Amino acid sequence: MVDNEGIWSRGGSNVEDLPDPFAPAGAPPRVGPDGLPQEKPKRRRRWPLVLYAISAVFFVTLIWLIVTAPLSRALEPLDDPAILLVSQEGQPIARRGAIKEAPVDVTKLNKLTPAAFVAIEDRRFYSHWGIDPRGIGRALVANMQAGGVRQGGSTITQQLAKTSFLSSNRSMKRKAQEVIIAFWLEAWLTKEEILSRYLSSVYFGDGVYGLRAASKHYFGREPENLSLAQSAMLAGVVQAPSRLAPTNNLKLAQARSKLVLNAMADTGVIGRGRAKATWPARPIYRSSKIPTGTYFADWVAPEARDAFESDFGEVKVKTTLDADLQRLAVRAVSRAATGDMQAALVAMRPDGRVVAMVGGKNYGDSPFNRATQARRQPGSAFKLFVYLAALRAGWTPDSKIEDRPITIDGWTPANSDGVYRGEITLREAFARSSNAATVRLSESVGRANVLRAARELGITTPLPNSPSVALGTAGVNLLELTSAYAAVASGRYPIRARGLPADEEAGGFSGLLQGGGRMDNRRDWAPMLDLLYAAANNGTGRRAALAVPTFGKTGTSQDNRDALFVGFAGNLVVGVWVGRDDDKPLGRNISGGTVPAQIWHNFMVSAVAVDGRAGPPLPGEFKIPEQVRPRKERESPLPEEWSKGAEPLRKVLREIEKLFE
Repeated sequence: MVDNEGIWSRGGSNVEDLPDPFAPAGAPPRVGPDGLPQEKPKRRRRWPLVLYAISAVFFVTLIWLIVTAPLSRALEPLDDPAILLVSQEGQPIARRGAIKEAPVDVTKLNKLTPAAFVAIEDRRFYSHWGIDPRGIGRALVANMQAGGVRQGGSTITQQLAKTSFLSSNRSMKRKAQEVIIAFWLEAWLTKEEILSRYLSSVYFGDGVYGLRAASKHYFGREPENLSLAQSAMLAGVVQAPSRLAPTNNLKLAQARSKLVLNAMADTGVIGRGRAKATWPARPIYRSSKIPTGTYFADWVAPEARDAFESDFGEVKVKTTLDADLQRLAVRAVSRAATGDMQAALVAMRPDGRVVAMVGGKNYGDSPFNRATQARRQPGSAFKLFVYLAALRAGWTPDSKIEDRPITIDGWTPANSDGVYRGEITLREAFARSSNAATVRLSESVGRANVLRAARELGITTPLPNSPSVALGTAGVNLLELTSAYAAVASGRYPIRARGLPADEEAGGFSGLLQGGGRMDNRRDWAPMLDLLYAAANNGTGRRAALAVPTFGKTGTSQDNRDALFVGFAGNLVVGVWVGRDDDKPLGRNISGGTVPAQIWHNFMVSAVAVDGRAGPPLPGEFKIPEQVRPRKERESPLPEEWSKGAEPLRKVLREIEKLFE
């Protein structure tokens, strides 16, 4: 070994100048412009960039808060406040949404009330500067010992930041934003202001936000008058409002309030003796609980929310529902012989005000509204539009139509009873609900005119341009179909179903801007009433006939999957549907003229007695046919199927009956 050899040299050269033995084979050494080996550049450290990025986000967030974030957001009402829907008489129907009352000021509360929240939620609230490292460490230790999340390290300031400015999702980004906003709140607000905003916005379960709403809801008093026990119970609720609400689990809420009292004793707010002697509070007893949902409430709620602006407390919204008629509707559906079938009923005024709605046999079992959400085949109830189009084209109830088999594009509609009567009047074809005659009439006047009539009367669902559309093979909902019949009852179209009272100006100049039209008295309104009267009194709907003038039409879809009766009498237009949710057939014994007509009749008998017989004025051109008498009339013992030779005998019997009238 030569003298200059050492541990830092090899072959007389410094080891740092030797080639890298681990470099890829064939890789040329890095040399500079002077031909000498060039040192490998050192990797730049990235942690300063990360630090700069974090600092930039921090300052940008602060600038955003200072410029745009409103300090009073926690004191504002909810964007989607609670509404109390009431009937037209003022009876509560349903309560929807969350309640938030006016803000509280901690300086005006009993000192023990804010102290209870501070003791259980953030003991070092008055000493920390937005976040509490000691509290975070204590929570981590407790959670590790418990094997799960048992305590939270968030301060009251952080909770205010989260509820007022951020979403509820858990992520590192949101947690970082929460910390920054907490610092900002501590810099701009006093501790009393932070606590006031927190107590004014925190959730207390049962759909109530803020201390004022919670104290009224659970104890029926203002927050300034809360007792120690009541304050402790409310302070305990905020940890898990849904689980600890005293109306849901009183024992658990009382146990939690004991922990709050002990925490207050630990912080010296009250003595140990008082904490042990304080008896747990109990919420006030509520004798009647207003439901959060009904079929009508679910339907009208979106319209009701658009009718007012956000405000504190509960907004009372008057609807068009008639409480008495609603009870009659529920009774008529619940008592009907429907078995395992479902049923729906809609009752409205001729101008579209919905006064009763039943979307199924039991809302608790199924809130799906079969009156507004389901699209089912209306069957022969759709023939209203076919015959209206014919009347507009110049046909009359006495015009003749062939009731014989007809084939269109390989499709042959059949009459439900299998009987074809040859040449009959439109009145008889409509009353007997002849499918063959109706399709022949639709093809004669043009399907486009039939579809136009349906659209003008308010049907908005898709309608195919096919021969079968005349028999109601396209799905519609019961509410729209009933509104179309309301157009005939009122003589104007379209009628839009609504659940809120119309504006006072609707009857004035603004009402003229709503569009629509009126039925011609002589050409189509009076003749259409003639047809509907015949169907409800002499035809397939005679089970629905009342002692007052009754108008309506039955409907039975393909394979008896849907059965309907839609009609009007007095000042009510009512639609009834019966069917199965799985769309299975109802059986040959169920049609629009059986169970639906019976439900309609049972409801209307009581409804007319309550509501009165008076309805909108009918056109002077319409006269109740003399040959059709009220349902209470004694019927001839001779069946109609007998030969014409028995007609003289029937005339004699009618003359005898007149002697007893």
